[in-house]
Amino acid sequence: VYDRTLIRATNNVAAVSLTGLVQPRIEPEICFRMKSRPPVTKDPQALLGCIEWIAHSVEIVQCHHPEWKVTIADCTADNGLHGTLIVGSPVEVSPDLACKLPEMKIKLLKQQILVDEGVGSNVLGSPLLALASLLEILAKQNDSPPLEAGEIVSTGTLTDAHPVQAGERWSTVFEGLSLQGLCLNFE
Repeated sequence: VYDRTLIRATNNVAAVSLTGLVQPRIEPEICFRMKSRPPVTKDPQALLGCIEWIAHSVEIVQCHHPEWKVTIADCTADNGLHGTLIVGSPVEVSPDLACKLPEMKIKLLKQQILVDEGVGSNVLGSPLLALASLLEILAKQNDSPPLEAGEIVSTGTLTDAHPVQAGERWSTVFEGLSLQGLCLNFE
């Protein structure tokens, strides 16, 4: 994610340009902002202690290969398929967040019609476990710096990735978590 690919939603609404993106798809996610360097651990409470806030995010991914026929190497060479990241309103971290994240539910709607549903456990068991996995990978790579305070980590899609087009309006609705959904207008 780069400064030029990050969009902060205003009141959980954002206009998202698809200009220049190839075969864009929508992926609803959860993101965390670090308040301190997190330890390499799977202990949810230790990880929560290093998180400043949680927010709903949506990544728009793209693919330069026909019909999304890719290998892991293709994904890596294609910048992890990243197109843009939209971040919603931050919410304070609550002590019970570790229990709520795997169970939370999300609905993904296109033009107010349900397209997909997901749960937090779809992301490596929990978005917190996805963060733990990233920390383990970074620790094993000598040339990779650890996460630091101020960094934002989006943890992976909660549903399947679905194609989006200019002129469409997509939205999300949460259950079991104090996050507001996002409303995205694609241009």
